[in-house]
Amino acid sequence: MAGGAALALDFSLLESQLLSRFGPARVNLLRDWQQLLNSGASEQEKLKLVNSFFNRNIQFDDDQNIWNQSDYWATPLETIGKGRGDCEDFALAKYYSLLHMGIPMNRLRLIYVKARQGNQQQAHMVLAYYPQPNATPQVLDNLDPSIKNASQRPDLTPVFSFNGEGLWQGTGNKAANSKFSRWQELQMRARSEGHR
Repeated sequence: MAGGAALALDFSLLESQLLSRFGPARVNLLRDWQQLLNSGASEQEKLKLVNSFFNRNIQFDDDQNIWNQSDYWATPLETIGKGRGDCEDFALAKYYSLLHMGIPMNRLRLIYVKARQGNQQQAHMVLAYYPQPNATPQVLDNLDPSIKNASQRPDLTPVFSFNGEGLWQGTGNKAANSKFSRWQELQMRARSEGHR
């Protein structure tokens, strides 16, 4: 995946899983997602399309209301099936979508941040796109619908970032141990749906 080759999903299998787990209500959204993934747009346009697609079509809600759990990371199919998600679900759906559209994994990182909203700080997750390895990343977020450089988001303080290749502390230093259970468990469920 690091090379940027687009990955094909078996949409007949995904539709069957969606129907059996969530019913028919969001089949059209799944089909719209399939069309999105087949877009032949430029890399920048793919970022905009994916960010907009999930920000427009998925309603923000917390895991307790959606999954009856305090913290659950949903696969793209689960997010589409529920039509709702929290910040991790938005970021993960965008991450997997862009991988399937041929964006190299080494250009994408899921970033845990502290997000300042008014006088409050809260844990939050965003997706970052690095056009070059040491470039300032662009942030795809459900709180702010426009894609901005991280330098234009003083409301976000990075804590750690990760992708399928590793885990980084803050904004740069690769951590020795890239294994944490929630990410590993999500990757296993995503692979069972056809994501690589």
